[in-house]
Amino acid sequence: MNYERIRFERDARVATITLDRPDKRNAMNDEMRAEFLHALEQVDRDRDIRALVLTGSGKAFCAGGDIAGMRARLSAPAGEVGIHGWHRQQGVHKVQALLHGLAKPTIAAVNGSAAGLGADTALACDFVMASEQASFSWSYVLRGIVPDGGGLYFLPRRTGLARAKELIFTGRKVDCDEALALGIVDRVCGAGELLERARAWARELCEASSTALALAKGLLNRSFESGVHEVFTQGSLAQGICYTSTEHRDAVQAFLSRSTAKE
Repeated sequence: MNYERIRFERDARVATITLDRPDKRNAMNDEMRAEFLHALEQVDRDRDIRALVLTGSGKAFCAGGDIAGMRARLSAPAGEVGIHGWHRQQGVHKVQALLHGLAKPTIAAVNGSAAGLGADTALACDFVMASEQASFSWSYVLRGIVPDGGGLYFLPRRTGLARAKELIFTGRKVDCDEALALGIVDRVCGAGELLERARAWARELCEASSTALALAKGLLNRSFESGVHEVFTQGSLAQGICYTSTEHRDAVQAFLSRSTAKE
């Protein structure tokens, strides 16, 4: 697939997807969403890719949904608004679910404004690294709608329920320092070093067993909705798979070899 609205790069085991509509502040339209989904599926399929960095080009990370889509929604015949909206939501959720559930570490390198769907997309990643110029806003209510890219799920898990309500009910902007204090952001760095720092973090995460990491991530993503006994049960099944992996065998043999050498 030829990408026109995103850039896809790969450096050894780390892939980078850049949202690339800087003149539109990387707002997500249907065409960009299709390209983004294709790139995510490529990352998902390629077992040699061990981590993903997601960023934006220009001054913004992602300004949310494209205004042209909002205009089209208003001009649709009244009897078709609902089903058109439903189809659009299926596309949004397919992308966000794949990004959130990707069986490898994901880092959002937020270089500027992340608003609405852009903020949701950042939080769909495992980790968020932000430049000092980054900001976040869940501005949906200011447009008369609710967060539809996962923010209702992701945000309270980072900030707590009451704070998530305040941010969503007001739609106010959060700068990088407040975002760090609230747990929206995990690390902050200078704008000029953001992408390399994010990629360095991704390379560090690549050193872990891909099997163990994928299984642990899946369990952690469901842990808030699971009881302790379910987590124990699913963890036991995951551990059984890990015991059979080449990575576990090689790691144990290396450990035993070092221990024997010290005796």
